[in-house]
Amino acid sequence: MAFLYERGRSVNLAAARYATSSAVAPLDTPLDSVSLPPPLPDYVAPSETKIKTLSNGVRIASEQLPTPAASIGLFINCGSIYETPISSGASHLLERMAFKSTTNRSHLRVVREVEAIGGNTLASATRECMTYTFDALKTYVPEMVELLIDCVRNPAFLEWEINEELQKIKAELEEVSKNPERLILEAVHSAGYAGALANPLLVPESAIDRLNSGILEEFVTENYKGNRIVLAASGIEHEELLQIAEPLLSDLPAGPPLNEPKSVYVGGDFRRRADSPSTHFALAFEVPGGWNNEKDTVTLTMLMGGGGSFSAGGPGKGMHSRLYLRVLNEYQQIHSFSAFNSIFNYTGLFGIYGSTSSDFVSRAVEIAAEELLVLATEGSVFEPVLVAVSQMIIAEDIGRQILTYGERGYPPKVEGSFTFPKMLIV
Repeated sequence: MAFLYERGRSVNLAAARYATSSAVAPLDTPLDSVSLPPPLPDYVAPSETKIKTLSNGVRIASEQLPTPAASIGLFINCGSIYETPISSGASHLLERMAFKSTTNRSHLRVVREVEAIGGNTLASATRECMTYTFDALKTYVPEMVELLIDCVRNPAFLEWEINEELQKIKAELEEVSKNPERLILEAVHSAGYAGALANPLLVPESAIDRLNSGILEEFVTENYKGNRIVLAASGIEHEELLQIAEPLLSDLPAGPPLNEPKSVYVGGDFRRRADSPSTHFALAFEVPGGWNNEKDTVTLTMLMGGGGSFSAGGPGKGMHSRLYLRVLNEYQQIHSFSAFNSIFNYTGLFGIYGSTSSDFVSRAVEIAAEELLVLATEGSVFEPVLVAVSQMIIAEDIGRQILTYGERGYPPKVEGSFTFPKMLIV
């Protein structure tokens, strides 16, 4: 290969001749025997969600997706708001007991069957909903559906497994006591509401020695009724899902019409001394209407963002959010400052959580109030600022929407300013 050196630079002669040759075709010249795929459309309509309601009230919903994986979930209108003084903590314990031994399988067999198909299981308990999910390749849909329904419908509640999980919960509560943020966000509910939503989401320490298999069985029998259950799936043909799931769910008792326990937002104040160099606080307001007015609270949380002065996600994570730019960049005394929401069927909470030094906490609360007031000012929020976030797992999105609304919907367009009702300080 020949090179020409002139005035401190080298030139590849072969490359130069190739670049200037008239024999070289332009890059947009069509290639012989090569057919290009059609261009992607400017708009792709969302996949259709198909829903069938069984005679006992169970709703089975699915949405087909062109992916190799499938996600299946059982969503039940049942959580800590349905607990009584006797069953307090049952939802938290049920979350820990998920995918344990059933009347048909040992816990070891459940684990082996999930591992054999490369699946992933998850259970979570909230104040209004119990969720059980199973993700794997869609070629294993029959196995996924059968195992998931078996684990939810036929738990064995073996005493030794319950005692083992209660010991783990006891250790978890000790860790939570050292986590100010989790304590604050739990206290927001107990201080803000009178009624069922004030029930603790975690097992109270006083209930650890009381909870047993009998309480769990009674709680499940009373609340896991057909009209309170949705089986939702993504990545699965609806007819295939019905063929597998309908025989496994059609004999569930229907149950009486759902009467959700009442909760009233009262506002309030909660304070707790702690041996900590930082002071943690939350300033929250009610979102009247809950999920029936979800666009305001979800949009506000997306818009305000926030984070910590040192982000675990690496440089740049959250650095362009409103709270980061307007607060964390301006006040070095504030360690963390972020928006949060906790939304329920008929009410909800929206607010700002932060941490700072004890001598700056009064000013930090004032700053949080100022930021909320700015958002409530007409014209302070512009449409281009509202950015898209990653979509929830589709199966969960389908299941929770059908439990709440009875159908699948999509987010509405957001416009205007926001109004904040009575305040809650924690």
